Amino acid sequence: MSTSKHPHADEPEQAEPTEQPQSAHVLEFTLGENRYCVDIGYVAEIVNTEQLTAVPNTADHVEGVMDLRGETTKIVNLRTIFGERDEDEELGSRIIVFKRKRGSNERIGWLADEVYQVQEVRTDAVDTSVDGEGIAGVIRREDEFVFWIDPTSVRV
Repeated sequence: MSTSKHPHADEPEQAEPTEQPQSAHVLEFTLGENRYCVDIGYVAEIVNTEQLTAVPNTADHVEGVMDLRGETTKIVNLRTIFGERDEDEELGSRIIVFKRKRGSNERIGWLADEVYQVQEVRTDAVDTSVDGEGIAGVIRREDEFVFWIDPTSVRV
């Protein structure tokens, strides 16, 4: 009498694949007392604030334009857009130049007070229940909140 075994009976059972948490790389920066971040995929470069040329009859949040390697780049003040501007405060010393849309050549600069290194963030840790113009979510840290900005939804 022969006993037949299941052909794979000696192989260990395979565990169900576990879903790995998604992550994103973000560039963090400050505006006044608040900390913000933006997906690094949008960021083209970071430059120091140079001579800005004011443009007449533009919105309050447009600080001016600058020549960036032969291209005219509009520079906006996110503090004004987000309602955090104090008229007595100096403009930020750094400019985050980014692409308005992934794959686009259209560039714009955001003034920032300080720019930090790129951080990896688990996207499942982002609270997307906060509803604010240009804010895609909030990341909770032990001692602060970091506001995640969606550059495609910020009015510039």
